[in-house]
Amino acid sequence: MTPMILGIAGGTGSGKTTLASKIVEALTPGRAVLIQQDFYYRDRSHLSPADRARINFDQPDALDNDLLLAHMRALKAGQAVDCPQYDFSSHTRHAQGRRVEPHPVVVVEGILLFAVPSLCEVFDLRLFVDTDDDVRLLRRIKRDILERGRDIAAIEAQYLGTVRAMHQQHVAPSKRHAHLLIPDGGDNAQALEVIVGRLSHALRMMGL
Repeated sequence: MTPMILGIAGGTGSGKTTLASKIVEALTPGRAVLIQQDFYYRDRSHLSPADRARINFDQPDALDNDLLLAHMRALKAGQAVDCPQYDFSSHTRHAQGRRVEPHPVVVVEGILLFAVPSLCEVFDLRLFVDTDDDVRLLRRIKRDILERGRDIAAIEAQYLGTVRAMHQQHVAPSKRHAHLLIPDGGDNAQALEVIVGRLSHALRMMGL
């Protein structure tokens, strides 16, 4: 069995994580696993907090994409991997990683997945979640406050300083590499039904 690698990209707050989670949940238990590109942000523990705050986290080089690529290839070859775990409040990696075993379907989601050619080529199916900018911004503000311990001033500085420009430079153009565009992400019940149906059919063809 060669696992299917499904890539889900889209701008910050687009709903790609929700879509990815719903796909994994909808498939037969134990048949799919989710990996987030966010796990692969580079460890910045060697830098001072002030230096970390000046990093552009919204460009491809902020992530260890070579490690993510190696892990996807390993999973496709039937080998388990240890995904890094990232702390967004301190911009450092946890000492303990997350063990991921091979599954028939590996779902990978991340903002910049299709902006990196070597990553883009690995996916058997590429989905781009296309959501209006104002909706994405509101979701990002809520997430950064509730989940990542940031205040409005920090969110505004990062969004105006790098997020918006990097979206226009890297993320938005990358949707041309997608096989399918999904409006509204995890809230698009019809698209979710079609995607899960296709994956379920592929699993049945594998005898799973």
